[in-house]
Formats: sequence, C-alpha cells, structure tokens
Amino acid sequence: MTTTTRHIDATPDQVWKVLEDGWLYPLWVVGASRMRAVDAGFPAVGTRLHHSVGSWPLLIDDTTEVLAVTPGHSITLKARAWPAGTADVQVVLHAEGAGTLVEMKEVASGGPATLIPKPVEAASLRWRNTETLRRLALLVEGREA
Repeated sequence: MTTTTRHIDATPDQVWKVLEDGWLYPLWVVGASRMRAVDAGFPAVGTRLHHSVGSWPLLIDDTTEVLAVTPGHSITLKARAWPAGTADVQVVLHAEGAGTLVEMKEVASGGPATLIPKPVEAASLRWRNTETLRRLALLVEGREA
C-alpha cells in the first residue's frame, strides 16, 4: 500500500464537501476524464461513480464503488480502470491546526496491475497521488477563497 499526504488550508468539513460531491471527481482525480452519472445517495456504501478514464477518443467507461465511509472523516473506494485492473483507495481527513492533513492510501487489488513489482507500483502511485492531492487542494482552497 502506498500512502501520500498533503496539508490543505481548509477545514475537514470543507474538504469533505468536495469528496462527497461525486460530480467533482474528474476535477481532482488524475486519470478520470469525465463523469457520466453519480448514484443517488453517494457517498453511501455501495453507491457508485460512473466515470470515464483516458483521453478522447480512447475513453473507457468504468465505475468506482464506495466500500466504506465515515462521513466527514474517511472514504474507501474500489476504483476500476479496466483493462489495467482495480485499486482500493482510502482517503482520510485529519484536522491539523486550522487546516486538514489529507492521507491517501492506494493499492492495486485486481487485474494486471497486481503484477507490477511493488517498488514500481509505489513510485507511480506516489507520483499520481501527489498530483491528485495537489488538485484536491487547489479545488478546495479555491472554493473557500
């Protein structure tokens, strides 16, 4: 499992408002190109985000499912990006001064991605998730400005 963290200059509640809005997913998640639908009740356990990955014209429609959630604190997702496989992703919010420390943990959990050597997987996930959290910070802090 690869862990990436970032401080965001906003409260956990402000960060959570972005996380619980499934329509914002492609604005901050690297690789997500567009949203097609968000299940009613998202982010309740079992609900899904219906998104596309890739770049036009090579887009693949897929889904991400909520596996666990503690509203205002954490969400665990099963992200699908076939043919690469699936990943389990957990985002946890920790109050830190006047802001929030966001902790993102990810591991390949199914498909060909599980065959990637762990050091290679960790390096690529660390790069990707650093950019993902940078985008999340820009989105949250921009909304609050």
